[in-house]
Amino acid sequence: MNFFDKLITSIEQNQTLLYLELDPDLESLPKETDRQNIPNKYLFDNPPEKDNQELIQYWWEWLHFLITQTQKYVCAYKFSLGYYQSLGIPGLELLQQTIKTIPAEIPIILDAKHGDLNTSTVFARTIFQDLQVDACTISPYTGLDLVAPFLLYPGKTVFLLCATANSSAAVLQEYPNQGQPLYLKLVEEAQRWATPEQLGLEVGVMPDILARIRKIAPERLILIQGDIAEENDIANPEELAQLLAAGLNINGEGLLLPIPPKLFGTANPNQEIETLRNRINEQRLQVVEGSPTCELWLPDVCFLKHEPHRDLILQLYDIGCIIFGDHVQASGATFPYYIDLRKIISIPQIFHKIVTAYAEILKDLEFDRIAGIPYGSLPTATGLALRLERPMIFPRKEVKAHGTGRLIEGHFQSGEKIVVVDDIMISGNSVMEGVDKLKSVGLQVEDIVVFIDHERGVKDKLQENGYRSYSVLTLTEIAQTLYESSKINSEQFYILKNHH
Repeated sequence: MNFFDKLITSIEQNQTLLYLELDPDLESLPKETDRQNIPNKYLFDNPPEKDNQELIQYWWEWLHFLITQTQKYVCAYKFSLGYYQSLGIPGLELLQQTIKTIPAEIPIILDAKHGDLNTSTVFARTIFQDLQVDACTISPYTGLDLVAPFLLYPGKTVFLLCATANSSAAVLQEYPNQGQPLYLKLVEEAQRWATPEQLGLEVGVMPDILARIRKIAPERLILIQGDIAEENDIANPEELAQLLAAGLNINGEGLLLPIPPKLFGTANPNQEIETLRNRINEQRLQVVEGSPTCELWLPDVCFLKHEPHRDLILQLYDIGCIIFGDHVQASGATFPYYIDLRKIISIPQIFHKIVTAYAEILKDLEFDRIAGIPYGSLPTATGLALRLERPMIFPRKEVKAHGTGRLIEGHFQSGEKIVVVDDIMISGNSVMEGVDKLKSVGLQVEDIVVFIDHERGVKDKLQENGYRSYSVLTLTEIAQTLYESSKINSEQFYILKNHH
């Protein structure tokens, strides 16, 4: 899974925009600490010399402690390379050891601020291939030539350092004047360098500057620097409110915020982190409520066990995609329920989840092009084509009576292998019609992927005709999840469970 998908998954699963810095930095240690809550109290009182192997062991236990305490509250972990380098080879070994303990589903950001053009290629290979981090920070003032080697690794992301909170940096960042500062010129130029999934921005804790950057780059992910001075404390509700108002995008997203180190000096760090997380989510909701363009969905049901696609099912229900009552289906049959997926294209959060769920299936299939069945699955097929960087075609629902009269839209060559994408499979008629059109022009179809399978025996019918079929969700899975979450009653559960 790439950085962006891992990040979105972590944000949604832990309902947080918080990340944690994991660095062997004495200055980051809490000044007042509940001694019963931390390992190796000696590290705080009288740390050994840097070349002492005992110090490395102390740091390892402290960093491991932080990971175990916070993995339910963060969307990412960040490592500052300089601190580990300062400890020499043992420090770099500590970095590797700590990275390996991070849960696989949580993305890792290496804060390297790399700025040397001559070593950018080898450095990118080292951190992305050897260390296996998901993202890194770079100082981009040598231009696109420095950034380009980092963009060669699919699924990885770079954050450009464009503005820092360091007071002495203002004379450079705001050159030649505050109306046309250098940092905004960098943001404008970087917009042309890479996609939002490949390139984000790193910014200090400065609401006024952050607001100007967000205006120019509304779609970019912004990483707020973790070296927070006391006067810029996101644990302070007023400071936090200003920062979120300046940096959140219209979807209540697009911002990564550091957990203040001082929270670990309190009697109950987890409670303090949870309070901060909740405060952020409250303002996220306020931001979205003020925007008529989309909705931010947060779950209102607590489960002890994580299950794939559960939040997706709950969100589909909450936005009205699953409704009860007699409805005529496209096939002409009348069902006591209806699944309407037309709303999803207007809600970026859920549309991203759906495209991601499809992509998890498609990544294991072999194909040359993606074909969407009109009209319901065309937005999803387009999203998949962009996500997977694979070309898309589609069979027309009706053949054009003018122009070229094409049966298949898009460029293709006879003999190519096509994966077919559809939204809902009830009778299978629409997808089979689309497949027949694709095959009539010499294309090969072996795999069909749908979002929801109504489990009416269509998969067996497709298999008999030589096709492999896959589905993100089944009606049984939807019914079970909604019933367990008390979204539907036993009668509605019976309708969904037994009407296929």
